[in-house]
Amino acid sequence: MNSYISDIGAQSLKPLFIVGCCITTIFLDLSFVAERWLRHRGALERNTSTAQRVLVVLSIICALVGTFGLILLSIFDTLRYPSIHRLFLLLFMLGYVLSAIFVCWEYQRLGVRYRQHRVLRLSFWIKLAFIIVEFALAIGFGYCLYREITSAGAILEWVISLIFTFYVGSFIVDLLPATRRKHRDCQHTDVDMGRQELAPPAMTYHGEGQSATSSDHRLTYNTHIPPDRHAANGSYNRTQPNGYSTSGSSQPFESRNV
Repeated sequence: MNSYISDIGAQSLKPLFIVGCCITTIFLDLSFVAERWLRHRGALERNTSTAQRVLVVLSIICALVGTFGLILLSIFDTLRYPSIHRLFLLLFMLGYVLSAIFVCWEYQRLGVRYRQHRVLRLSFWIKLAFIIVEFALAIGFGYCLYREITSAGAILEWVISLIFTFYVGSFIVDLLPATRRKHRDCQHTDVDMGRQELAPPAMTYHGEGQSATSSDHRLTYNTHIPPDRHAANGSYNRTQPNGYSTSGSSQPFESRNV
């Protein structure tokens, strides 16, 4: 029995092989959609140009092509459908390599715009390394299939699968800043609420004969100025909040902050 992954998945482990391919590709596509949604909401650095948004759409389309390729190659196994299986294998590899190229291109443009965020450069270099290595291994794998070099071809297939697994895991680096930014926003919100609670109430004076009230409606100070001022001696009576009456000069009344 050959040691190709496709040969193993074409026999007794075929149901598990199909389920594993479906789960892997679906969650990878969801990570593409989540990354686009988080950038749209501002949880990640926003796309700043139409070209970046076009690259995002192209990467999602190519990822969907790769998804269909991987699912279909697991269904049409190499034991019963060798020609169709190789066609879907090519579709799977080509779709995800093109998707990685568009993602890498997008991150390169984002890194130029947001130079202060090192995670963008890190993600760019990770995806660029994936593109170069996977493309070189795919050429070698195709040559081994064409020349029917079984042992070397099987080794290259396992290496390609392992590197693809690391590529899927690299999207954790892309989505992790969204959780950190959410945590910082929650901290800022708590601090702002604490400052508002500790702030002294603002006083508002409504005019002659009315009341001066605080902004939180807990303190009320009545300041009543009767209209019957004694113009003869230039004095007037002012009623204080405690009920006492004091006389003073006819200077304009000035509101006092308490």
